[in-house]
Amino acid sequence: MHIGEDLIILGVLLVISYILGRLGKLIGLPSIPIYMIVGLLASPHTGWFPLNFESADIELIAVFGLILLLFSLGLEFDQEEFFDNAGKLLISGGSYVLINMGLGFAFGMMVGWGTREALVIAGMTGTSSSAIITKLLIELRRLANKETPMILGVTVVGDIFIAIYLAIVSVVLSGKTEVWPIVLQLSIAFLFLIVMFSLARWGGRVVSRLVRTKDDELFTILFFGLVVLFAGIGEIIGVTDAIGAFLIGVVLGASTYRGKIERVAVPLRDVFGAFFFLNFGLALNMAEFGSVIGIVLIAVVMTFALNIISGLLLARLHRMGLVEGLNSAAILVNRGEFTLILATLSIGAGLDERLQPFAGLYVLLMAILGPLFAARSERIGTALRRTKPKAHPRKVPRDPLLVEEIALVEAATAEIGSGVDHGTQRAVQRVVEQVRGPDDKPDQPREPPTDSMADFIADRFPPEDTEQKPDTRERPGDYT
Repeated sequence: MHIGEDLIILGVLLVISYILGRLGKLIGLPSIPIYMIVGLLASPHTGWFPLNFESADIELIAVFGLILLLFSLGLEFDQEEFFDNAGKLLISGGSYVLINMGLGFAFGMMVGWGTREALVIAGMTGTSSSAIITKLLIELRRLANKETPMILGVTVVGDIFIAIYLAIVSVVLSGKTEVWPIVLQLSIAFLFLIVMFSLARWGGRVVSRLVRTKDDELFTILFFGLVVLFAGIGEIIGVTDAIGAFLIGVVLGASTYRGKIERVAVPLRDVFGAFFFLNFGLALNMAEFGSVIGIVLIAVVMTFALNIISGLLLARLHRMGLVEGLNSAAILVNRGEFTLILATLSIGAGLDERLQPFAGLYVLLMAILGPLFAARSERIGTALRRTKPKAHPRKVPRDPLLVEEIALVEAATAEIGSGVDHGTQRAVQRVVEQVRGPDDKPDQPREPPTDSMADFIADRFPPEDTEQKPDTRERPGDYT
């Protein structure tokens, strides 16, 4: 195939993605499943689309999309928030991974494909997609939300765990039994993580000096080269290219050039990210979905149920409400690139062939249902919060002395121009009413409060008699 035909095919796929993306926006569907559906329709396995295009033809571009998505996530990572709450986030991320992967492994054992297959299924159903999570947080404009630091923290913990998990799974699937090679590989991975996080934490000024340049073209080449370089380092040492890109994003995000990098990286991320999801759809084969559709539907229901429970527990742990819990569940429920990696490893290890169509259909359904749930989670949470019964206010007992003092102050400041007798009379009336309370009846006898200033006022200034009486007071003479 000539390069001209390749360019025409890519252009057609991207234009179709744009058209379907505009239609999807009308119903609140994000662009992620649109790219995957276009890739599925153009897949050589379907024959529905008059295109002859292989997934491997854009594999390298898709890798650029994946690492730029993770790089953007690291760039937006609030390390101050993470380090200040590292203990809580580790507990949150560990709890999330434990709940989802533990029950995922039990589900894999129930399927009956084998122990190694169950271990792979646990990773497929128990690990979130960092790329899709990043894309959703950006598209839904939730980077500034209250629950976003918690989601990012859980995602980072999950990514660190999946790096260790992939290293262990690779060894298990390869049949190796030596302990020291496994220990060495895990030690190198942990050392890499510690060095990069330490550099991001305390080396921000040094990094700013190293990347300082006024030439925008050279600056773009520099940061893109660093992303590709550290992605390759991460892949070689066993923590995956995505983790390497994320960590260099965290480091560059600690520099003073974070805003400048974002302005250049966002357009590149959007273009290459579309290729990543398009390539994922191209690798799927719809003819194999029928043999696993029942198991996939059970796995989808289980994943949503576990993530809703996990999201609400995480929100409660961080002292957040129902809306934040559902938002967290809707973002973390998405599955993607890690499931594809695990499917590739399982096929290379000679495991059950049904794992590949299971992974493809499972991720495709989750990539459609997950973003739809995420786009509506705020409205669902708000509606559920409004339907909660309101707690009745607790009746606070009245303090008679306090009520009397308040009434006397009001009497002293009211009706200044109408005379002392009228104001005092109303004060006494108010004191009696407030001390009795609204439930007391006036015809019931009641003992006057002891040591009450109201009694003193009533004796000193008795109420006026409204009846007309002859004036018998002695008038003084005129001594002018």
